[in-house]
Amino acid sequence: MNQDLEIISQTSAFGGVQGVFRHKSNATGTDMEFSVFTPNHSGEFSPPVLFYLSGLTCNWENFTHKAGVQRYAAEHGIIIVAPDTSPRGNEVPDDEAYDFGQGAGFYVNAIEAPWDKHFQMYDYIVNELPSIIRNNFNNDLSRLGIFGHSMGGHGALIIALRNPNIFQSVSAFAPIVAPLQVPWGKRAFEGYLGPNKDNWKKYDACELIKSNEWQRDILIDQGLADQFLSEQLKPELFQEACAEVGSALTLRHHKGYDHSYYFIATFIEDHIKWHAAKLNKI
Repeated sequence: MNQDLEIISQTSAFGGVQGVFRHKSNATGTDMEFSVFTPNHSGEFSPPVLFYLSGLTCNWENFTHKAGVQRYAAEHGIIIVAPDTSPRGNEVPDDEAYDFGQGAGFYVNAIEAPWDKHFQMYDYIVNELPSIIRNNFNNDLSRLGIFGHSMGGHGALIIALRNPNIFQSVSAFAPIVAPLQVPWGKRAFEGYLGPNKDNWKKYDACELIKSNEWQRDILIDQGLADQFLSEQLKPELFQEACAEVGSALTLRHHKGYDHSYYFIATFIEDHIKWHAAKLNKI
């Protein structure tokens, strides 16, 4: 393991190892933490890698502890990487609101002060984190997928749609699909990216799908009892955008399910199987 990567903890789980790590990030200029589940595998076998991006107020811990992903990742031989949602620390600017500042990086590269110094989460996920995983856990990232929840579902979609040469599969739980049109996105983008909405469009899944560069199918699960469904999520807008350009989308609605990790834990096995089927074909 690279000596610049600090081991916070390592625990055996389902024949593999669940670890938590810290490193100095070049992208954010801060210490960043992430978790990695590595299934048991032979030295000659390079497992696929799947990134999970968390939502507002979360870090790596929420998903790692609550989703129950380790059992299914072990069964399908997939490495699971869960980074933080923003840079953190006393030197990092913050906001009193839960949906902006620390814990709410929205996976963009901020261009407005004071956020631009540290809030470079897009570069962190797309460029820096894959390099760290390649150097320390799997030297073959030719089979790399991404998924996430809520703000993290937004991040997974926009990152995959912009980087089809890096990510080969994408799915999401209750994602923010149209940040240009909802309060969460408008607040974050105004703060991080400024008033020019042309800069916003680079981070909006409904806008990006229109480029038609993503030629693979997409899976989205949405709970119909989600308290944020009508105001913040609006999956029908992404469904319409995909239909306009002929992009393959599987949008599943689930009666009675809300925005919580109970929802994610219920359908996490489906997402792991879905990504495994895509990534193991490559």
